[in-house]
Amino acid sequence: MATAVSPTVPGPDPATLRRVTLAGCVGVFVELYDNGVYGFLAGTLAVVFFPEQSARTALLLTFLTFGIPFFVRPLGAMVCGYLGDRAGRQRTLVLVILLISAATAAIGLLPGYTAIGIAAPALLMLLRFAQGFSVGGEAAGAMTFLAEYAPEGRRGRLTSYAQIASFTALLAGALTAALLDATLSEDAIRSWGWRIPFLLAVPMGAIGFYIRNRIADTPRFERLRAAHGLSRNPLREAFADPVHRRAVLLAVVVPLLNGSGYYVLFAYMPTYLTAELHFSVVRGLIVTACSLVAVGAAIPYAGRLSDRIGRRAVVGGSALAMAVFGYPCYLLLVQGSLVSAVLGAVLLAVIFAGHTGVIHVLLVELFPTRVRYFAYGFGYNISAALFGGSAPFLMTWLIGLTGDTRVPAYYLVATALGTFLAVLTLRETAHTPLRDR
Repeated sequence: MATAVSPTVPGPDPATLRRVTLAGCVGVFVELYDNGVYGFLAGTLAVVFFPEQSARTALLLTFLTFGIPFFVRPLGAMVCGYLGDRAGRQRTLVLVILLISAATAAIGLLPGYTAIGIAAPALLMLLRFAQGFSVGGEAAGAMTFLAEYAPEGRRGRLTSYAQIASFTALLAGALTAALLDATLSEDAIRSWGWRIPFLLAVPMGAIGFYIRNRIADTPRFERLRAAHGLSRNPLREAFADPVHRRAVLLAVVVPLLNGSGYYVLFAYMPTYLTAELHFSVVRGLIVTACSLVAVGAAIPYAGRLSDRIGRRAVVGGSALAMAVFGYPCYLLLVQGSLVSAVLGAVLLAVIFAGHTGVIHVLLVELFPTRVRYFAYGFGYNISAALFGGSAPFLMTWLIGLTGDTRVPAYYLVATALGTFLAVLTLRETAHTPLRDR
């Protein structure tokens, strides 16, 4: 199969580019807002849905409910990616945001265990599966959409905005949880207050649907469709070509640090600080919020830097820095001091920004337009399932087994080394146009 670089597609005008960026970011925000809220309210959800278990067992079950649906994400990526490569990115992304918004809002309407017994956690798991399926089609679709619209020389910068949206969503979840804790009693939060953050998905989803429904598909996809060059079967094509198969494998391995970094440093962090280090809820959320602000501020600089010096240098440098400084930064976290915890978390966040701000555009550039949505989404979501969604459960279980609160640091360093070694096998793609075939 030909792998020649396609001619450069002229970039859109600034007004269109702003609308496109907003359309790409809005679904990522809704997607990660849910994961953030679930992580921040894990202790409360454990009581609501698993009240007959011990505190640690209930927390483990809550994180199991968090992690298992990640294994549906590759299926969602396959279905949505197939549709995205055949019917279009824009249409698929509209459907995805409707599904994830409906599933998230439905969690906020679930009765608790005391009302309907075992059916409550069963329904929670079912809705988490629906979320996992839709999330499987969101990240790869949104990043593909943004990258295919981006002018040459600005792909890293433009796609990094979606990552800012993802961390802004986690920050919104943290602030919502902090507001609940500050304004409601513990009984009120467990009775009805925990529902509010999930029900906010309704207006978010409506806004996202409106924005995405008014945007045209990417010029690169439309040009390929007009030339009758779309893949007839993206699944078969992605795995029939050895070049594509290697790229899919790289899409699994290169984001190792993304799984541990995102879900250990941010989604799991509030629970880690309160359950393992005995911080108050508010102090734990302060630490998390500071790290989220830091990573959000650093991400656009990482994206722009990757446009100038290349993806390999930025992602590889971030992974190497995390391998060296990850453990010392975690030592700052476990001192028990709010100041040292904030310092450690912020340093980890800034280091991680070099990875998370660039990893998606790096993966986008591995694949041609014909199979990009499918192949990129499938590989990336396998990685997220194996190394991301399982991380909060794995960390909670290992800490309970060993009594060592530094387990997350070991995991972070190990995955950072894996990413660094994988990046060494890549060729640089930052300064060449995207391929169509």
